[in-house]
Parts: sequence; structure tokens; C-alpha cells
Amino acid sequence: MLRHWCGVIVWCLLAGSVQAGSWADGLFTELNKDFGSVPRGPMLSHPFHVKNNLQVPVHIQQVRVSCGCVTATAMANRLMPGEETAVLAQMNTTRFEGIKTVTIFVTIDEPQYAEVRLWVQANSREDVNVTPDTINFGQIKRGSSPSAAINVAFLGGSQWQVTGVACESNYVKPVLREIRRQGYEVDYQLTAQLRADVPVGRWYTDIWLKTNNPATPRVRVPLNVEVESALTVSPPIVDLGQVKIGGQAQRKVIVRGVRPFRITEVKGTDAEIAVRDTAPDSRPVHVLAITLKGDNPGDVKRQLRIQTDLREEGEIELQAKAQIVP
Repeated sequence: MLRHWCGVIVWCLLAGSVQAGSWADGLFTELNKDFGSVPRGPMLSHPFHVKNNLQVPVHIQQVRVSCGCVTATAMANRLMPGEETAVLAQMNTTRFEGIKTVTIFVTIDEPQYAEVRLWVQANSREDVNVTPDTINFGQIKRGSSPSAAINVAFLGGSQWQVTGVACESNYVKPVLREIRRQGYEVDYQLTAQLRADVPVGRWYTDIWLKTNNPATPRVRVPLNVEVESALTVSPPIVDLGQVKIGGQAQRKVIVRGVRPFRITEVKGTDAEIAVRDTAPDSRPVHVLAITLKGDNPGDVKRQLRIQTDLREEGEIELQAKAQIVP
């Protein structure tokens, strides 16, 4: 009953709001993103984070944009109290030249109608060329420290100079080196190195180049990476199928690590399920044989925890399941 009245109170407060969008604006951590000066070509991405800080559900009905050079999508449409999501905006810089500002309209129809207006802006320039247009690390293993390099060319005058370089993320170390200055072109090589403790998951960040050109004081270089755990197991769920009483079944799984390791223990085994490492020495890939003995009829489910001698993230879990039949 108390929760019901709290919901009614929240509803009344929203209904009495002078500006329909004011309460909905408060769901977003930010309402705009200026990408700054960027070379014409790359796809720019930015998540507008949303959190339901109300005591009633919130539903995003639709997301639309004012220009075809931008797409925007809500990663989740319904948010219960306390839940979070994001509206992912992507801006195609090949579709325009110069400064472009695009409005994103987010329509909310629960707990009441409201419209939030976000906007993104960029200055797409032909006199700056980044090759390739994004520092894309792809999939990497946590614990490694890879680096990637791109070339940045400034056209139209030999007076161009980069006076500073910085990254929005502390997990990235950028290094800039001038490699050529000839005629009306100045070329730099930008190298980005990831720290070994970079967090697991897919994420984006920006490297900013500070220049001496008042018309383009900063140039943005996007960076994206997908970091996998230091250990991975494939498949994470092992289905041993139907096993007759008195019989047995065996499946194999592959455990990979960022560096050679030993498997020190597998927890969760018993007289019914056993796990054997086919190569007990230290190596980056291990093949485990999982064996099930059909002793008692019924469903079998085991959560197996693989422990290794890796110092960071040295454990990983997998699930084994089967059905023992007469």
C-alpha cells in the first residue's frame, strides 16, 4: 500500500510540472555532445546514459532524429526503478562538411508523456585526414598491453602544429610523433597503448590533439576496444545430453588465457562428474575432458569453477548439465 501511494505521489508531481520535459531531462546524465573538429569520414559514437531515478516504471516510446546523418537507438525501452540504459547516437561525418548540429528526440510515454531533446554536433573538415579513421583494437584479452598506430595529416599549410595530445581515458597512453613536414602537408603518427588492467567489456573513448590553428583548436580521434576476460572457456555451458544409468558421457572444453598458465584445481566435481586436464603443463590453451557417470536417474547440473595460477582473474566458471535416464 505504501508503494502504491508513493507511485501516486510521484505521478502527481510529474503531472504538476510546468515544463513537460523537465522531469524527463533529469533521467539523463547529459543532454548534448560536441565531438569538436573531426576529419571527414569516421563514424562518431556517443552513449547518452539514462537512469530511472523515479519510483515508477519509465517507458521510452521512440527515438527519432532531425537529420539522416545521425542514427540513435535506445538500448532498452522499459526501465524499472533504479535500472539504467543508454541512447546510442552515431554520427556519419561523410554526410556533411563543416559544423553540423543534429537534434535527437526521445519520446517517453510512461509514467506520462514527455519529450527529451538531445543534440550532437561536429565540425567535419577536409583539411584533416586520419588514416584509418578510428583506432580500433578489436577484441583483446585483459592483461595484455597492445598498441595501435594511425597517421594524422594536416593539409593546407606547413604552419600546422600539434601542441598537445591527451586521452579521455586513463587506460590509454597516447604518443604523437611528427614524421613529415613538406609543402602544404604536415604528417604525424599517433600511437595508443592500452594498460594491462583495462576493464573487461566493450567501450569507447577519444584522443584529442591540440593544435595551433585557431579554426581547429582540437582534433578528435575515436578509439574503441572490446576487452575479454584474462580467461575464457568455450563452450561455457556443457550439455552432456541423455545418459543411461550405468553408462557415461564425455565432452571437451577449451580454456584460453592471455599467457601460459596451469590449472591448479577444478571445484564442483564429485563421484558423478570428473574433470581431467589433458595437458597439465603450463600453456596458453588447455583442453579439459568432462566425464559424467550415470549413477542416479534425474537431471544433473553442476557449476564448475576452474582455478589457475594466473595472478589476476585466475578463475572462471562453466556449467555442466545432463539427464540420466533408465
